[in-house]
Amino acid sequence: MTFRIRRVTTTRSGGASAPPFDTFNMGDHVGDDPAAVAANRARLATAIGLGEHGIVWMNQVHGDRVVAVDGPVEGAIDEADGLVTATPGLALAVVTADCVPVLMSDARAGVIAAVHAGRVGTQKGVVARAVESMVARGAHVADVSVLLGPAVSGRNYEVPDAMADEVEEAVPGSRTTTARGTAGLDLRSGIAKQLNELGITQIDVDPRCTVDDPDLFSHRRAAPTGRLASLVWME
Repeated sequence: MTFRIRRVTTTRSGGASAPPFDTFNMGDHVGDDPAAVAANRARLATAIGLGEHGIVWMNQVHGDRVVAVDGPVEGAIDEADGLVTATPGLALAVVTADCVPVLMSDARAGVIAAVHAGRVGTQKGVVARAVESMVARGAHVADVSVLLGPAVSGRNYEVPDAMADEVEEAVPGSRTTTARGTAGLDLRSGIAKQLNELGITQIDVDPRCTVDDPDLFSHRRAAPTGRLASLVWME
């Protein structure tokens, strides 16, 4: 049996949030009206057909903790940046506004993961931790496929030289040059190389840059702002 894998990334439009969180904000930690965020999340759950308790959320902390879940969760998983499940019909969500949403799946084994991979979490190895957790639940790296969702691109992710060197040392392939000719980071490039070294070659990259695309939330472009949600689930 092979499971059907579904992946969704939201945009800014179609929700209940007022500026500067307009309108489809999925982040409940950014200063938006909690009622608006709840309405947005409920609308998303209905739209993907999984219902109110069909999505598992995280309170992300830029760490490397990955949590396995077997069913619906009240509220959100605290202090986590990765989720793994082998339960069909349960969507795993990551919220971002420049960081990389990493959605992974082994359709044959029936194991999926969603990871919040910002600069710090990527350096700490959160993506590798998620792969380890998937394998522990029966996934095979040769069968794992990955989507790296919309995120800040290297041309727009300027950092100090020392920081670029530090990230490059931890995650080779991350350092790049920005459109201004300064030191920058392309986390999706570094993560893709890391995944390759782990034996994962089925990698798709959403080409959208959160800074460049006004239909997406970007903390670097305009803070405060809302958060996108990227979800993966099995049918």
